[in-house]
Amino acid sequence: MTLLVFGSINMDLVARAPRLPAPAETITGYEFFTAAGGKGANQAVAAARLQTPTKMIGRVGADSFGPTLKQNLETAGVNTSAVFIDPDVSSGVAVIAVDDQAQNNIIIVPGANGRVGQADIDQLKENLTGAKALLLQLEVPLEATIAAAQLAHQHGVTVVLDPAPARNLPDDLYALVDIITPNEVEAAQLVGFPVKTREDANRAAAMLLNKGVKTAILKMGALGAVYATKTVDSPEVEGFVPAFKINAVDTVAAGDAFNGGLATALIEGYPLAEAVRWAAATGALSATKAGAQPSMPGRAELEIFLKNQA
Repeated sequence: MTLLVFGSINMDLVARAPRLPAPAETITGYEFFTAAGGKGANQAVAAARLQTPTKMIGRVGADSFGPTLKQNLETAGVNTSAVFIDPDVSSGVAVIAVDDQAQNNIIIVPGANGRVGQADIDQLKENLTGAKALLLQLEVPLEATIAAAQLAHQHGVTVVLDPAPARNLPDDLYALVDIITPNEVEAAQLVGFPVKTREDANRAAAMLLNKGVKTAILKMGALGAVYATKTVDSPEVEGFVPAFKINAVDTVAAGDAFNGGLATALIEGYPLAEAVRWAAATGALSATKAGAQPSMPGRAELEIFLKNQA
């Protein structure tokens, strides 16, 4: 079974400093590097590194970053035959600051990602046969994301939406989503109240179910992950997976790693509780390394980590 990822492809420009600057403040950092990123591409790499057959649908620009971004995906094992090189715009770029506590802030310039549209939807349609799941995010135009969700839903493909970056969503999108995976900030944006505790997360998950999604998984960082699901045949089920204890270096793509691990486990037939555990472990391992795609763990690394946590 194939995993499809429809979304953004960026080049990350990362600066490390002891702390994040305040508004209008200039500080001195101590490290700079570039790394392939973009929430869509990150999730594709995360799944491919876990040996899931993965195909990316998206765009890069005709600048010097474009070929590098495609090559990085291919090196990780991602099929890029549906990644279009847009000749009229730059590749997407994310400017990222990371402090010594592994916290970050990010400015995204969409570039080619902002031009994802009907041609890319047509590519998705051609690749839905044999697909098990579709990963979506919010770094390409919302209209394209909704159209992708509608198409996958019509074909019986599981739709997993990472509602990031945080924004309000139209009510009719929720019914197209099988699994939604917000973090605390994104969940608060969607439900209209702060999500800071496990109790807040349970309440938010229940509200998201009421909006029409089948399963809500809230990524709560060091607090762990809360999930809730409800089907026609069963009552609402709630669960919690505690966070793994790690020495965090860079949390930039931990949420994307989470979704790649989740998709892998679900495609392999694991029940939801174990799939969330796989997801949390993948995210935790990602946070122990610098960069977005370079931080994604391999299959053997994940299996050893999970075995040692048993």
